[in-house]
Amino acid sequence: MEPEILDRFLRYVKIHTTSQDEVKQIPSTTRQFDLANLLAEELKSMGLQDVSVDEHCILYCTVPSNLSDDETLKVPVICFIAHIDTTPAEPGENVKPQIVNFEGEDIKFPNNPDLIISSDEIKPGLDVLKENNRIIITDGTTLLGADDKAGVAEIMTAISTLTKDSSIRHGTIKVLFTPDEEVGHGTSKVDIEKLGSDFAYTLDGGVLGEFETENFNACNAHIVINGYNVHPGAAYGKLVNAMRALPEIIEIFPDNEAPETTKDRQGYYHPLKISGDVNSVRIDFLLRDFDMKELENKIMNIEKSLDKIRKIHPKIEFLLDTKIRYRNMVEELKKHPEVISIAEEAITRLGIKINDKPIRGGTDGAQLSFRGLPTPNIFSGGINFHSKKECIPVYSMEKAVEVILNIIDISVQRSLN
Repeated sequence: MEPEILDRFLRYVKIHTTSQDEVKQIPSTTRQFDLANLLAEELKSMGLQDVSVDEHCILYCTVPSNLSDDETLKVPVICFIAHIDTTPAEPGENVKPQIVNFEGEDIKFPNNPDLIISSDEIKPGLDVLKENNRIIITDGTTLLGADDKAGVAEIMTAISTLTKDSSIRHGTIKVLFTPDEEVGHGTSKVDIEKLGSDFAYTLDGGVLGEFETENFNACNAHIVINGYNVHPGAAYGKLVNAMRALPEIIEIFPDNEAPETTKDRQGYYHPLKISGDVNSVRIDFLLRDFDMKELENKIMNIEKSLDKIRKIHPKIEFLLDTKIRYRNMVEELKKHPEVISIAEEAITRLGIKINDKPIRGGTDGAQLSFRGLPTPNIFSGGINFHSKKECIPVYSMEKAVEVILNIIDISVQRSLN
């Protein structure tokens, strides 16, 4: 399996697919079609006919069941999902993947000598390595793109395995590759009815063994501060400087409830971006919590704080806009325990210890779950996502492929036995 998964991954990461924030169209960048169209051609070359890429750069594919008609009706239709875009947080063009043998030492980058991955930094993702200690990194000038081209390569390798080996019994399998996951729009245009799947799995998790059924409830918000600008030479009694309110606004966001001061199941307030001038200032921020009531309390705290600030700056206008971006998928997944148990058996069958932890972020599966398609998240094997230090063990990618094949096998066994 290694030559194929390695070849696919190394080819895919070299294709520039970075998405872009604050773009209304989907996909946010047309370059994402380059990978989507390539994947479509590769799937067709496997003999699959029901392959399409729509105007939103969403790739749909069906792998027909090789069971009898009666058996096919009894086996659930399973979909495997990955996203083709990479984060705009770091450069994603001209990726130069490097393969290194990890012997427990720090890892250095050929074109960025000041950048180092310490062995302690990545040990949690590598202490399970066995016979294969090869790790893929970059040259240090870009991210790698394992998030989520590892998931793409793993799904493609698993589907290739099915088409090559007719002895592997399987029901109808769906493949879904989406754009713009990194900017929050990956599944908004997915046609659930067209997909026709009973449940799904995203291959978008981190280190070997990660299996995620929970994620943050997410609110994206902004405050607009409106003043009144006149020439400073004639400003007396007239000018209202919107920036004067910034100190009080920043105090809204507590230091002990920030991303850098919270962990595990703790939520946070996160001021993200400030832009503007004397006349008007905008502050974009994030609110996150695993408990929806606690997230609502955070929104309420913002509103109460603004009421107090309005009294301090009565001439300044403060406008708050909040939007729930996604919700904790556990609320939907707990209605479908079999979806979770199939994946858990698929992982433990390989002798891998499951690390079932909540995602301190979002996933395409969260939005899909609330649209009626239960979709937990399985590891893809990557480490240090969204960073120039991003890397991935080849061994972890191989095991992710095996998990996919195990899910397919277990679903057949449970349905027909």
